Amino acid sequence: MAQDRYYATGKRKTAIARVWLTPGSGKVIVNKMTAEDYFGGNFSSHKIARPFKITETTDQFDILATLIGGGKSSQAEALTHGISKALLEVDAENRLPLKKSGLLTRDPRCKERKKYGQKGARAKFQFSKR
Repeated sequence: MAQDRYYATGKRKTAIARVWLTPGSGKVIVNKMTAEDYFGGNFSSHKIARPFKITETTDQFDILATLIGGGKSSQAEALTHGISKALLEVDAENRLPLKKSGLLTRDPRCKERKKYGQKGARAKFQFSKR
């Protein structure tokens, strides 16, 4: 390994994760806190570990991430997306297994905007015929 830090950005809804991977023992630091403290218990530990299990690099890298925007669930998915992209920087051979499991694809689903003259994106105001 010529380089000791790998960077990638992961996104989901309005959440953005900036991820740095460094060779280490598998520590996860999110916004200067441990992942358990930030997300609460084992809320997303399986989501975060998924890219490492697929590429068989469990406990080989330390993760330093800054998360902004969105809720905890979309932040966890943005972090997973960022980790997957960073593992691609580590080794280009990781592309095929990560792509097959759908971890490199940015989930494009976002909240639909509210339309004027309506209650919400699709919901209409109650219509009275008489």
